[in-house]
This record gives sequence, structure tokens and C-alpha cells, in this order.
Amino acid sequence: MGLISRLLGIGDAAQTVGSAVETVAEVFTVNKTKEELAIRAQAMASLGQYGAEFSNTNDGWFNSFINGINRLPRPIMALGTVGLFAFAMADPDGFSTRMQGLAYVPDPLWWLLGAVVSFYFGARELHYSRGATTPMIIPSVAANEPSAPTKVSAAAFPENAALSEWAALKSQAG
Repeated sequence: MGLISRLLGIGDAAQTVGSAVETVAEVFTVNKTKEELAIRAQAMASLGQYGAEFSNTNDGWFNSFINGINRLPRPIMALGTVGLFAFAMADPDGFSTRMQGLAYVPDPLWWLLGAVVSFYFGARELHYSRGATTPMIIPSVAANEPSAPTKVSAAAFPENAALSEWAALKSQAG
């Protein structure tokens, strides 16, 4: 293959054209290999984060106990909702009586319950979001950030009246 390309004299030129076509093609279509590698990297990062959440940190028995209790409310609420449906099907009269009793609960008490539940889950979310690490700024991405706006003169747009007017207003304001 190297002999034929040297005889025809198109080896380097063909490679240059091929790489240029590949680069242009990636502008219009996604490179499937790179996309799959990115998806795999994201999945592995998610699995790593999930594993870190459940890893044994040796915090002590009390912290382990509290973390165990903190994981109970969501499953209890989900199973409790399913239990309400089962109770409603098993004993409709008893369920109806209890729901009528809930109708007598005053609104401020419902608001208090909503506030307690909201603050509980909100505080948990805040605790975990504060502990999360912020992603590093990649130098190549930081280099692509736009620079400070430059001064534009109206003379830069002689054939476009709207842009000339805009540039004049910008120079007066700044």
C-alpha cells in the first residue's frame, strides 16, 4: 500500500484531504465513536458517584444509624400510598370514614405539614448539594470564553444604516 501511494504520489495529499473531509463532516454529523465514548464516560461517572454514596465511610454507629433513618421517608411514603389504595379496596366504608375525618383538619395544620415536609426534603437536598464538588473549568473551554466587548465605530458599517446607528449609540453610551 505504501508503494502504490508513493508511485501515484497522492499519499500525503489523500491523507490531508481525508482528514479535512472528516473534520468538516463532524461539523454536520455527530461522530458516533466520540459520542459513545462520552456516553460511556458519563455512565461510569454516574456509577462512581452512586458507589461513593453507598460506600462505607466509617462515620461511626450513630451517623450510620441516622443515615439509615434518613433513607426511610421516601420508601415509607411510596408504600403508604400503595397501602392507602389497598385499604380503600379492602374496606371502602372505613376508608371513606377516615377521609371524611381528614376533611375536618384545618387548613393551617395542612400548611404546617407541607412546610415540615418541604423543609425536611429541602434541607436534605441543600446538605447534599453543598457537599458536591463543583466541576473544574477546563483550560481549553476557558480559552473559548468571549473576551471583553470591543469599541465599534459607525465607520465600520458604511453600507448598513442599522448597524451604523447601533455603533453610534454604543460609542455614545460607553
